[in-house]
Amino acid sequence: MAYMYGAAMLLAGLILIFSLSKENKIFYVAGGYFLLLGGWWIADALLPDLDLFAGGWGIAFKVLTAAVLVLLAVVFVKEFRKKGRDAAPKDP
Repeated sequence: MAYMYGAAMLLAGLILIFSLSKENKIFYVAGGYFLLLGGWWIADALLPDLDLFAGGWGIAFKVLTAAVLVLLAVVFVKEFRKKGRDAAPKDP
């Protein structure tokens, strides 16, 4: 089952990079993260002795995940506000 999760994450990353990156360049970051996540899942399934989601590796992965989440949230909020200003009616 872990292989399926990994494959799904890899597929999601490829879709973000190749399909959605035309809309906004931040999708390169999001897609890259999903590629890393898919590789992490598959590596964890192939190397069960390492337990990549626990210990030092797990902490590093969680810190990276938090950093990517904060970056994506900041970009989302900026885009949301920009689109809100652009859509607001102008006073005559």
